[in-house]
Formats: sequence, structure tokens, C-alpha cells
Amino acid sequence: MEATFVIIREDLQVDPVTIVAEGLLAGRLPTCELLLNHPSVSRLHAGITNAEGDFYIRNLRPANPILLNGEKLEDYEALTAGDVLGIGPFALNIDTAEGTLLIKVSLQIAATAGDAVTRREVSGLWELPTTMSLELPSTPPDSQAQPVAHRPSPVRKPKPAASGSKALDVFWDKRITAATKTIRPSLLFPIGGRPSGKAQSVWTPTTDLKRRWPLSLMLWGAIPVILLTALGAIFYASAFAPAPISDAHTRMQPVSVPAIANHANAGSCTSCHALKNKIEEKCAACHTTEAFVGTVIPEHMKAGIGCVDCHAEHRGAQFSAIDGALLSCAVCHSDSNKKVYSGKSVSTPHGGTFGYPVVDGHWKWKGIDADELEQRKANLKLERLPSDSEDQWRSKQFHGVHMYRVKAVGGLLGNQQGELSCSSCHNSFTPPDLATPRTTCAKCHNGQPDPRAKHQVIASNKPNCTSCHVQHTQDKRHWNPNLLTGQ
Repeated sequence: MEATFVIIREDLQVDPVTIVAEGLLAGRLPTCELLLNHPSVSRLHAGITNAEGDFYIRNLRPANPILLNGEKLEDYEALTAGDVLGIGPFALNIDTAEGTLLIKVSLQIAATAGDAVTRREVSGLWELPTTMSLELPSTPPDSQAQPVAHRPSPVRKPKPAASGSKALDVFWDKRITAATKTIRPSLLFPIGGRPSGKAQSVWTPTTDLKRRWPLSLMLWGAIPVILLTALGAIFYASAFAPAPISDAHTRMQPVSVPAIANHANAGSCTSCHALKNKIEEKCAACHTTEAFVGTVIPEHMKAGIGCVDCHAEHRGAQFSAIDGALLSCAVCHSDSNKKVYSGKSVSTPHGGTFGYPVVDGHWKWKGIDADELEQRKANLKLERLPSDSEDQWRSKQFHGVHMYRVKAVGGLLGNQQGELSCSSCHNSFTPPDLATPRTTCAKCHNGQPDPRAKHQVIASNKPNCTSCHVQHTQDKRHWNPNLLTGQ
């Protein structure tokens, strides 16, 4: 049944509040009719209801005691005019008038219910304010009623019967459920209320007192960043790169003949980028076929140069990795490049023009790479004799690459089959003419249209470095098969 409660807050200096309800909740939760905001007070600490004309108080949190006139409250207890309740540091003076329960709230500075119990055990006194000076809003109609100041000590009323206790239990279970149906406190909702649920078995005490704003603001700021990152990864992978990847890496099927990759990349990011493997390892695993193996010469490996240093990606859909490789030689090997590679610097080779690998009568050229030589030894008909010096062996390799298999182009003299011969580059042989070959190198080793790129990449008056310096020594294709006879 509904009852009338009048709350007088001396601790807050506010006007008295009249509440008509079936029960009154007291605690720290904002939904409580009697809000007692202090860390030592439970969210839902006590409940007061009217049953058969009497007001009964129940401790909703037995682990957090309520003191009734200095004694710990056990189970239900009927309230009588003159009672004093101790909840945390708050003293609740009780009085009644015409079916109305009056509660006068005062605050004991630096005092808690536990302190009061200790003081009572020591001194035998309950040092809470009394209701002797409480002024009621109206005088009871009973002319025999004594003035408030002269009322005798409270007389305890009997506890409700078993059936009445059960009914009150059901009432408070429903009341607690209704009061606690709010949003669960979280890092994203730092001022949220208590989660719903009648049993409240997972209630963590005092967590609503924590300051969650700094972390919650950081999380709210991180959410749009994460969403934008996820959308970029799903719908536009190139958002994380300067430009999209080349068309060669977006194809669903390999198109190069002979094949230089064992499978098509199909625009996959993880084919190149992985947490455990380096990009160079991924490149080598993909670019290994019968016609091509993506090896790197030892000099570049020692300098820390890998696949992506020459074959750059993310330069746009129309960007060609072949173009990047052919042009990257002159970018790195330049006097303007001040970067140090494994403690060594680089410079512009051959003075920026075509070089002839003989200095002071000795071959500066180190010869064909051992792996490449092993593959081409039969075709080049090369054999080192025991009497051959290092210069003689390098000379055999150099002339074996050029003579009797390469077309005489650019106005060079050739033999009857149209192939290069000794007289194509040398005007005399006693002693050997070493000046003329320097002028003939440019006739072949220049920026001619590259058959792999299908267009001219390097300017016609600039040297094509890869025509002499082979990077992928296990590539069975020649850099320009159009220069070979029999093609």
C-alpha cells in the first residue's frame, strides 16, 4: 500500500520533500528516493515500506550494516517515533504523524556507522543526533498526544509474521529490479547506472565512484580511427600507399611468356606484406619459374639492396616495374647519392657514359657471374686452359659474349653471317686497338626500345646498365633477343 514519506535534509539545506510511494529506497544510487551520496553507503542500502499501518526497514546489503539506535539491524525491524538510524556517516531521525513517516537527515562529520559501533562498545553511548528537537509539519489530532520534546523512549513493535516477511521480500525484489534497470557502467559510458537483474550476484562494489572519463574519451577517439582504417583496408587498400599497385600485380592470370611468376597476385596485399616474412622473401617465392629466378647478385646483397629497391611498387596502376628497374641504376649509382651501403659509398660509373672494362692494360671487369657462366658455358664455347692467366680468362669471357652470336648493328662491320667479329670494334691488333671499342659500345648498349617494356625507357644517348651488368643471373631470357643471330 502507498504511504507518505517526508524527508528533511539538514545536511543539504534544501526544502522538505514529500514522497507518496509504496516504499522508500535509501542509498547512493541516483534512482533512490533518499539519496545518501557517500562511498561508505551502498548503492541500494536500505528500504522502508508500510505494512498494516507500520513502517518497516530492511537492510538490502547485509554486508554493509545499518545501526538502529546503536544496534546492528537484523532482518526487518519496525520503526517507531524517536528511532535513530545510522547509515554510513548519515543520521536519520525518525518520527511519525498521521500515517506519515518523517525522516530528518543530518551528516556526522568524519563519522561512519562503524565508528559509531566502536564508540558504543567503548563508552556505552550512541552518539547520534536525536529527534528531541524535530518540529513536525502538523500536530497529531489526538489531544492526548504528548509534545515531541516529552515523548518517552521508543517502544519496539513486533516483527512482521512469516507471511508478511515473505510479501515484503517479494516487494523489495521487484523494487530493486525496477530501480537498477539502467545501462551497465563501461569505459564508453562512464556515468552509466547499475546493470539490470534481481539477483545482483555480479555487483562489484563502488565501481561507480571511479573516474572513467580520461579512458572513455580516448576510446571514443580511437573508434572512428579504427573504423576508417578498417574501411580503407576493405574497400581501398591503396589508401595506405602513395598510389595503387601496378596492373601486373592486379591480374587474375599470368600473361608474360615465358612466365616469370608461378602465380598471379590478383591484387592481394598479403602476397608481399607479411608479419614474419620480408618482402624480398615473398618476391623470391613468387618469381621462381623454369625461365626465371629472382636472384640478387652478391654485391647488392652485401649492400642491403633487395627487390623493392629496384622494382618499386605503389607508383600507380600504369607504372611498370621494368621501367623502374632500368632507371633505378643511374639514380643509385651517382655522385649525388651520399648514402652509405654497408660502409661503402657509390659514385657515377664510367664517368656517366659507356665504359670499356680495361684499365692500364688489365681487365677491370670481374667476369661473368659464376651461376650465369655455368648456364651459358656450352653456348659460349668457353673453356679455361691451365695456362690462361686471369686477364686471359676474362678476355675469353668478354669476347665469347660478343663474338659470333650478336648481330652487327648500328653501322658496325660484321662477318659474312652478319655477326660481330674482332674487326667490328678494333681497327688494329698489333698492338690491340683499345681506343676504338670505347666509341662502339654506345651503338648497342644504349637506350634502344626494350622488348620486355615494349617501349624505349632510357634515352637513346644514355647507357643501358643492365645490358652489361646482369642482375638476375638465372634468367634464361636475354636482355634483347633482337640483337642475337638466328632469332
